Amino acid sequence: MTNETNSPIDGQGLSALEARLQEDLKFLCWPGKAWVPAREGVRDAVIIGGGMCGMVAWMALKTGGIHDIRVLDRNPAGLEGPWLNYARMETLRSPKELTGPAYGHGMLSFQAWYRAQFGTENWNALDKIPRPMWMEYLQWYRRVLGVPTENGVSVDLVAPEGDLLRLHLSGAAESSILTRKLIFATGREGTGRPNIPGFVKDLDRAYWAHSADEIDFASLKGKRVAVVGVGASAVDNAAEALEHGAAEVRHLIRRREMPTINKMMGIGSFGFTVGYASLPDEWRWRFMQYSFATQTPPPHGSTKRVSRHPNAYFHFGKAVETTQERNGRVRIGFADGTAYEADFMILGTGFAIDPLSRTEFGDAAEDILLWQDVYTPPADEQSPDLGRFPYLNDDFTFREKVPGQAPWLLNVYCFNYGASASLGKVSGDIPGISEGANWLARAVAGTLYAEDVQQHWQAMLDYDKPELDGSEWAASELTTDCKTGKVA
Repeated sequence: MTNETNSPIDGQGLSALEARLQEDLKFLCWPGKAWVPAREGVRDAVIIGGGMCGMVAWMALKTGGIHDIRVLDRNPAGLEGPWLNYARMETLRSPKELTGPAYGHGMLSFQAWYRAQFGTENWNALDKIPRPMWMEYLQWYRRVLGVPTENGVSVDLVAPEGDLLRLHLSGAAESSILTRKLIFATGREGTGRPNIPGFVKDLDRAYWAHSADEIDFASLKGKRVAVVGVGASAVDNAAEALEHGAAEVRHLIRRREMPTINKMMGIGSFGFTVGYASLPDEWRWRFMQYSFATQTPPPHGSTKRVSRHPNAYFHFGKAVETTQERNGRVRIGFADGTAYEADFMILGTGFAIDPLSRTEFGDAAEDILLWQDVYTPPADEQSPDLGRFPYLNDDFTFREKVPGQAPWLLNVYCFNYGASASLGKVSGDIPGISEGANWLARAVAGTLYAEDVQQHWQAMLDYDKPELDGSEWAASELTTDCKTGKVA
């Protein structure tokens, strides 16, 4: 990438950038004209999640003239999403130039935000985006757009009520609210849970944690730490343990060799973004299963962050089968018959997509159609994990497993990582998030309009504001000669 030249916003500060952004938005008549008929006591849409996915979804809906929206996030303000919680990488993997949630507005991009404050020279010198800085940018994004996120509010249960959804809440002023549409903008956790392998089922929680947990790394000083896995979260947590003084950290890796190629990076394009969802099931499964099987490698910088420590080790072909507490330590048994003892174990095993684990759906989670219910892959493309992804409609909505059993699922949108098997990488990762948000907004708007079509028709019939008042023309008689047809 060639170095950028100076821009009028470089080094001018956020106030100058914000003035430019607000002017651009005004030129584009943002937010869009409101058009959804109001229903007393009913929201047009509720978004669960006030992080990147939730905010760009809100931006897209507002752009489309849908205004009666609530954005709910269970975390405190400034801690939405993973960035300052369980994400522990030093920098983002994504290239710094990606526009992310800017939604087509250059002045809303990370690049504009950075260059307005630090200028071109620093921008050119920047390699990858530091993780805490990305969160600073998202906090600015929320402030400059006025995203009305309600923090400390959880949706505990979703239940149908006629053609509406009643959301039972905790942490809000009211115990429940009604909405027409519900959007799960819950990021990587999506429609699932942390992936907890069965081998820790009987192990005391004092001896292990998942990489998504809050971990007291200072307590690991001088300890022998085992990290299961070698994905991004595994190496980031290993690095944290090493930097906090762990005596040794050993990666226990099921694979025989380190994954080194990010296959999805090789085919990323606008064509893949917009074309994947319309592919036949066998092709969608093939792309995603191959990505899972080859595994995305940990970032170069994150891996070096671990390997630069002499007390860090990578052990391949070590599939963990058992764990057992023994004299204040964890005895870890491997499939090859060997064992290792550690003081503490961190599971870098990612997230499992499993709608049945989402308490928000209650018993109705069993009504959600999954890929395993629809598609039987060839013997060499089996993937139980992929099979548990929801099999979505092309507008992000869930499908019911048995027709007529849960039609209300058509009002629930899966705008998170759980949508990737059905629709591709458009609702959880930085590269395609704005395209996904536009797709989502068009889907929600189209459905709302169709549901209210009688009112829109009546509004057309009732509209009587004249554009002409009669002074714009003068009527005259046209008299012609009957034989020649000429004006008399």
